[in-house]
Amino acid sequence: MVTLNDYLYSGDTIFKIIQNYMTDLRKEAKRTHNEIDLVHSNCLLQVQEMLEHNDFLTSQSQKIREFYKYMAKEFPFLAFTFRGRIKSLIRTEEKFNGYIVEYIYNYYEEHGTYPAVADLKEKLSCFRDIIAYRIVIALPKCHLKPGQNLEEKEMKYLYQIANALPGFLEERGFTAEPAKGVRESKSDLLNDEVKPYYRDFISNPTMYGYRSLHITFYDNTSRSYMEVQLRTKKMDDIAEIGPANHLGYEKRQEHERARRDAVPKGECIYFDEAYERGMKLFNLDLKELDVNMFAAMNNSLINDGCGLYRGRLILPYEHLSRFQNDLID
Repeated sequence: MVTLNDYLYSGDTIFKIIQNYMTDLRKEAKRTHNEIDLVHSNCLLQVQEMLEHNDFLTSQSQKIREFYKYMAKEFPFLAFTFRGRIKSLIRTEEKFNGYIVEYIYNYYEEHGTYPAVADLKEKLSCFRDIIAYRIVIALPKCHLKPGQNLEEKEMKYLYQIANALPGFLEERGFTAEPAKGVRESKSDLLNDEVKPYYRDFISNPTMYGYRSLHITFYDNTSRSYMEVQLRTKKMDDIAEIGPANHLGYEKRQEHERARRDAVPKGECIYFDEAYERGMKLFNLDLKELDVNMFAAMNNSLINDGCGLYRGRLILPYEHLSRFQNDLID
């Protein structure tokens, strides 16, 4: 069995690491007739293409910027930020293997048997957030009229933006992907015609208080998926520095994905291999890695210049609200 860890100590560039890992994984998959490893290698191919041939990101981000300009015109009183990123290689690998472990473990606990390969492949097909954009809005209190509730007003504007986004991007070559009932919206503020496309964590928050609107698009120009998240600043604070912060989320994911007591070793190769790959990444000492353009003092102090661990920023746009920043171009 090959793992990503095998390629992180040679001093190679991230492109070479992905290429070697993907090639060896595909060879192993063909030799052992492992369908999931083929899906795995195709997932790595997406990351490779985004890192090597990212001309399409310029085009894609320009279309996202058009929505930024639309918002600046339609909601000049709002402050908002746009952020975009490509998921890092290590986090992509963690998430892919984590999906396998969680799905098989939960399925086995419930049914006492293992899911069909076709079902597992279908589960992995929802892995569509390698490219993600986030829109965060805030209404400055100076624009709040007496008697108005800040949270209610921000929520109203957030859903108005959510209602406009699918049609705006579909006119520019994107296709909104159905959410298939996941976190189905209960909000009257979301129009019926767009409800099937949103995963609404606002009307269906997590137990840790995470709230956001998520929608996935297929970019017909680049033939890739991207996720867009929409939040208010308060929601973003909860997700970034509050109870639902990413570090806490990762710790919970590590716990979930470290489970294996219920699944007998040696019975399901897909579980065993994904579990081992995940555990090796979990125990990775970043300061020992030898990857071109990457360095770390420990697993917290990291200087990532290649997208190995932190990912790559695509775009940062900020609009400070009318009377503070009137210039769009």
